[in-house]
Amino acid sequence: MTQAGTDVPPAHVGLAAMLARIHALSFPPAHRWDAAAMTTLLGMAGVSVLVADAAEGQDSAGFIMARTLFDEAEILTFAVVPAARRQGLGRDLLERCVRQVAGTGATTLFLEVADDNRPAMTLYHAAGFTQVGLRRNYYPDGADACVMQRKL
Repeated sequence: MTQAGTDVPPAHVGLAAMLARIHALSFPPAHRWDAAAMTTLLGMAGVSVLVADAAEGQDSAGFIMARTLFDEAEILTFAVVPAARRQGLGRDLLERCVRQVAGTGATTLFLEVADDNRPAMTLYHAAGFTQVGLRRNYYPDGADACVMQRKL
């Protein structure tokens, strides 16, 4: 990981661009993160990314990015392109993320999800997450964010 004020490793730049492309295909415009945002996140301490397998020469169909600090972890973003949804890819990425952050000693995993994103809410509930809060007008388009947690 990089520290503030240092150069971002070239591998992060390429990864950030790929993550931004996946994110752009997966979210409405008001919720998309660009390559600069991804690069910043990749440079933060405790951030990890799990990327779904991809065919050679192609971008992956999904990824999940989490940050672990001490005994808490948070899913920062989670994207699966529409063409790959409803095939278990998201569930697999989420399960891998849960195992990974639990392995770091985290005891609770948090996330935020737009309250109108019913498919994601269904996935999170099925994976053992419960709603613990609501952030009104959280997203740029005015959507509320449900704060969810899972004890590990």
